[in-house]
Amino acid sequence: MLKIGVLGAGHLGKIHLKLAQQSEKLDLVGFYDPNPENSKKLETEFGYRAFSSISELIEHSDIVDIVTPTLSHYDCAKMAILRGKHIFLEKPIANSVQEAEEIIKLVKEYNVKGQVGHVERFNPAFIAVKDLIENPMFIETHRLAEFNPRGTDVPVVLDLMIHDIDAILSVVKSPVKEIHASGVAVISDSPDIANARIEFENGCVANITSSRISLKNMRKSRFFQRDAYISVDYLEKTCEVVKMKDAPEQPGEWDMILQNAEGLKKQIYFDNPDVKPNNAILDELESFADAILKNSQPLVTLEDGTNALRVAYQIIDAFNK
Repeated sequence: MLKIGVLGAGHLGKIHLKLAQQSEKLDLVGFYDPNPENSKKLETEFGYRAFSSISELIEHSDIVDIVTPTLSHYDCAKMAILRGKHIFLEKPIANSVQEAEEIIKLVKEYNVKGQVGHVERFNPAFIAVKDLIENPMFIETHRLAEFNPRGTDVPVVLDLMIHDIDAILSVVKSPVKEIHASGVAVISDSPDIANARIEFENGCVANITSSRISLKNMRKSRFFQRDAYISVDYLEKTCEVVKMKDAPEQPGEWDMILQNAEGLKKQIYFDNPDVKPNNAILDELESFADAILKNSQPLVTLEDGTNALRVAYQIIDAFNK
């Protein structure tokens, strides 16, 4: 088993601690958090070992799981890499594209592995349909959240929208051509609601909306491609695939047939892929362990995380155009 240490024991860090302890592929050595009261509480209540410094935790770990504020990702990652440790970085990978690219260079130089925590790639609904998404030409996503003060120190693009940016980039195999975007700061100093239109060189268009001041929670994506429509509900963990094929000469009584102005007939049929329940965070951590043990490429690479961050900042820059 690989030894994993968690840096940061905030809301998400506590989840990582719990799941790492449950894992059959990881051995949780403990955590470091700069808040002594929080550290003592976690030690007392759950028996996790609290290290006295980042350096001490890194020394005892094979994998350093970085669940700290984004501003500190680069410094924490660099400390771990220089000591030959593998790194798992929560999203976004870093505070800037320059920092992310430097992390990639260091990982290659020190021959260690890194993965970014874009957890929706491990959402069972997305997993169920990802192989069915082929050359989508229009994508629409809505990621809406009720207001929560946690995370309002960064724009909603880096907080929420980046999940959908990464998922879209993973299925659209084409460079970004142009981005138009607008964002409004309603209750925070940075935008709380944003919309972006991403145009790709192959003609695909993605329309993304994210809000952290909604009255309800929603995390849905819809992918439109030739003869198919695919929907993913990340929140409810459900998906639907609607396909079209040439209609038979003699349709059945219950067949759904569409006919266009030229007389072309298509039959509509529904496919409900099997969604296998999982814990996405546990799966992403264990998949990283597998990549290390098998010396294979992590499912969400540092390059993936950097590309998502780059597009996120392009969207933010587009607010002012």
